[in-house]
Amino acid sequence: MADKEEPTVEKGEEEVEKEESKKHPLENNWVLWFDNPTGRQKQSTWGQTLRSVYTFDTVEDFWCLHNNIVAPSRLVVGSDFSMFKQGIEPKWEDAANSTGGKWTFMIPKSASKTMLDTYWLNTLLALIGEQYDDTDDICGVVVNVRSKQDRISIWTKSSTNEAVQVGIGRQFKAALELPESSKIGYIAHDDSLKMDKKARDRYSV
Repeated sequence: MADKEEPTVEKGEEEVEKEESKKHPLENNWVLWFDNPTGRQKQSTWGQTLRSVYTFDTVEDFWCLHNNIVAPSRLVVGSDFSMFKQGIEPKWEDAANSTGGKWTFMIPKSASKTMLDTYWLNTLLALIGEQYDDTDDICGVVVNVRSKQDRISIWTKSSTNEAVQVGIGRQFKAALELPESSKIGYIAHDDSLKMDKKARDRYSV
C-alpha cells in the first residue's frame, strides 16, 4: 500500500509574520546611494546623477545587500557609494548636513584594492551597529573611488562641537583598526565651500 502523500500547506499570514519577526532590527533605517558622475560637475549640477539603491532596517537585510552588490574595489573610477540614515541625502545642501562636516580616511596607495572593501565593510558594521557614542550626530558614510587615491568619509551634523567630533574621529579610527600613528582629519562643509583650494582640517586625531 503506497504511503499517503502529505498535503501541501501554504503559509498563513501569521506564520510569515513570525518569520519576519525573527529578523534583528537596527536602531535606524539606512539607505544605500550610488553616484557615477561623468566628467567634472559644477556645484549647481552636482548630485543630479545620485540615486538611491536599497533601503534596509535589519541585520539580515544588510547582509543580503552586502552579499549581492558590487564591492567598492570593482566600481568604475569616479563612482561613489553612500550609506545614510533614511531621510538624509548625501548632499551638503541637506538640512542634516548643512552645518556639519566629514572625517576622511585616505586609503594608502600601497594598500591592495581588497583592503578598500575591508575598510568599507568595517565602517558600515560600526555604523549600523551603533558603535559610536555620539551616533545621533552621524548622518552617514561615503566611499569615493578615485584614480589617485580612494577615500572613506563619515559625515556628521555639528562641525562646531569639537568634543563630539574628536570622539567620532577616534572611534572611526578604531573601527578601521588604524594604528595610533595614522592621522585622519575633519573638514567642515562650510570651509570646503568657501575655499578655492582644499580646505584645512578643523580637527585631527
